[in-house]
Amino acid sequence: MNADYWEIILRQISLLDKSEQEKFKNTTVTVIGCGGIGGETIEMLARLGVGKLILVDEDSFELSNFNRQNFAKTDVIGEEKSEVALKQVKLINPNVEVINYTEHVDISNVDKFVKDADIVIDALDNVLTRVILSRKAMEYKIPFIHGAIHGTMGQLTVFLSNTKSYEELFNLPSLNKELTPDVIESLKNVTTGPPPVIGPAPNIIGCMQAMEAFKIITGIGKVIVSPKIFTFDLLDLTSFSVSEI
Repeated sequence: MNADYWEIILRQISLLDKSEQEKFKNTTVTVIGCGGIGGETIEMLARLGVGKLILVDEDSFELSNFNRQNFAKTDVIGEEKSEVALKQVKLINPNVEVINYTEHVDISNVDKFVKDADIVIDALDNVLTRVILSRKAMEYKIPFIHGAIHGTMGQLTVFLSNTKSYEELFNLPSLNKELTPDVIESLKNVTTGPPPVIGPAPNIIGCMQAMEAFKIITGIGKVIVSPKIFTFDLLDLTSFSVSEI
């Protein structure tokens, strides 16, 4: 373990002991999505001292990403998000091992993104891929950290192998069904296109997802576990709450 690793995380080490931090240093986290939520999640995981990141995103940066996505800058327009994210992680914390994929996640390839992970983080913007990812995480008994936003609102929860699943919690039309073409079509109809979004919303969720991963691995603090869910609306500061659904 490089000496500069401990210098990078020096200000947080008083909050936990060295053995707990070492657990996080030996952790592999898969983040599906390197945009608004994912960019913040990835950056904070690197700053928290995660050991390895598996980053997946099929898209490239464009101007419409600039209002919210940390890694979106004028010099990376047209570049693959997962590749830019890899480079940024190395600039933030060169101790982090990073593997990146510019691929669409589906039933045929999801195994390779999940099987070697200790935690899987959902930084997606569609329900179908979340269902595929959450089912695979459940199969491998890997914590699945869900985060989503819409406009000024956000939500976050953690699914474990012994909790209500993503599909159960949100009563999705795919619950207890095979992903046949008809079921897949029904999931595609749950959402209609990319949601509206203002910058702070995904960044709050991304920070919190990184922190939930840190809590799960180190054992410090209480994790927001399904059916409990954290929600907020930035236009109503009294709305910040953890409730059960």
